[in-house]
Amino acid sequence: MAKSIIKNPRIIFLIVVIILAIVAIHPSQQKGVAIRYVIPNGTANQAGIQSPKPGTPPMSKEVILSINNIPTKTLNDYYNIIESLKTNITIQVKTNKNIYRVKTQEINGKIDLGIRVYDAPTSNIRKGLDIEGGTRVLLKPEKKISKDDMELVISSMKQRLNVYGLTDIIIRKATDLSGNQYVITELAGVNEEEVKDLISKQGKFEAKIGNDTVFIGGKKDITHVCRSADCSGIDPNYGCSQSDKGWVCRFRFTITLSPKAAQRQANLTKDLKVVKENDQEYLSKDLTLYLDDVLVDSLKIGADLKGRVVTDIQISGSGVGSTKEEAVYNTLQNMKRLQTILITGSLPVKMQVVKTDALSPTLGKQFLKNALVIGVLALLAVTLVVFIRFKKPVIVIPMLITMLSEVIILLGFAALTGWNLDIAAIAGIIVAVGTGVDDQIVITDETIKGEKEAYGWKERIKKAFFIIMGSYFTTVVAMIPLLLAGAGLIKGFAFTTIVGVTIGVFITRPAFATMVEHGIKRKEK
Repeated sequence: MAKSIIKNPRIIFLIVVIILAIVAIHPSQQKGVAIRYVIPNGTANQAGIQSPKPGTPPMSKEVILSINNIPTKTLNDYYNIIESLKTNITIQVKTNKNIYRVKTQEINGKIDLGIRVYDAPTSNIRKGLDIEGGTRVLLKPEKKISKDDMELVISSMKQRLNVYGLTDIIIRKATDLSGNQYVITELAGVNEEEVKDLISKQGKFEAKIGNDTVFIGGKKDITHVCRSADCSGIDPNYGCSQSDKGWVCRFRFTITLSPKAAQRQANLTKDLKVVKENDQEYLSKDLTLYLDDVLVDSLKIGADLKGRVVTDIQISGSGVGSTKEEAVYNTLQNMKRLQTILITGSLPVKMQVVKTDALSPTLGKQFLKNALVIGVLALLAVTLVVFIRFKKPVIVIPMLITMLSEVIILLGFAALTGWNLDIAAIAGIIVAVGTGVDDQIVITDETIKGEKEAYGWKERIKKAFFIIMGSYFTTVVAMIPLLLAGAGLIKGFAFTTIVGVTIGVFITRPAFATMVEHGIKRKEK
């Protein structure tokens, strides 16, 4: 009988799905610290360490195994090693993919390699902000925009954060029942000051000669922005110098203009006069750079560029700090932000920050631990109640197997699709498993009645699944308004519930009916 049930198509299908889910989850005992993102132009980036690409599964991220041959098994190990290092020395960083030689630098009085890390993941399940910690920002357009403009806003934000070096991000649109438009941005392991300005400001960049615009940020006018060390970074001609307020550094990088923008520059410079300054010849007007309508720099235009169509030009700017190291860091941050705006262009509308939530990973880990304990206790309690009700192991054991199967398949779906496990997801899993228990009791009751009545198993099972499908569609219909109009946790809860009950109705509950039917028939024999 055991062999015959394993050959049943429903059972085979369930086993295959469970195996695929476990493969997608990829459970592991991996030790070390995983690289969340690498700061562009930082010392680690210059040594060849790269940020993980957007959408990289957690188990595929690069993991730091040791620093100077000292193992980094936990996040505390990593920071303890970093704090013991001296500035301006070269260290060896060994990862699961390569070995790098990285120079240490001091920023704000602390050693910083330009890497942001977290405890190495032990599965491909992505943890949401409620568990992992990070920042959630709720943005609202200054005015109502079209669907196409909203997609452009989201695309531009994603590109900005990816260019800036942040990859572990979620950006999605949302609306409320009043029709207000929102953009929800979630960034795991990042504090709000690092990204708040970057995602909320419109990022309008203009280069002008007098009152005439030569070019603007975005691919329409700028075909390439250099971000490699050979053509961007601290300007070697100026470097850093002390001032009354501390230190000042200057950056420079090159950009390539489109032919139309280069022609525009030639047209605007052909009638300018040539003037002498410190034995150098310049044009009578400067190239002024504006970011969000604020003057950020003014560049002299060499006399040899008068009326010429030139596509390669150099952009410069500065940064300040109380120490030289801090000034260098701030200067490079200013450069990265300007490069990002030049690459992505401006948003089609200004965004207002409605709410910012900074979430602690410590509380999230404690919540996850408590949720797992409560979940196990709930499963045991349900199993005990069902056993008291039916007093048949052939019913209780399949029910327990089915509940565990639904959780595994849901987690596998989450790992495969990149769906985050947060409070909403956990609540949705509980609801899905809870409705599953109800459906399994309905199947069990109808199966037992079919055992006693003349018209038997098939009719009773059909009746049970008629009730289950009615319950399923009722649940889905109830969740759709929350899915379409909800924001944040409400939308996540609705999505999780729909996916959970769908998996139950079409995969696990038909297999449960088969297991119960075979179990009761075997007991009769």
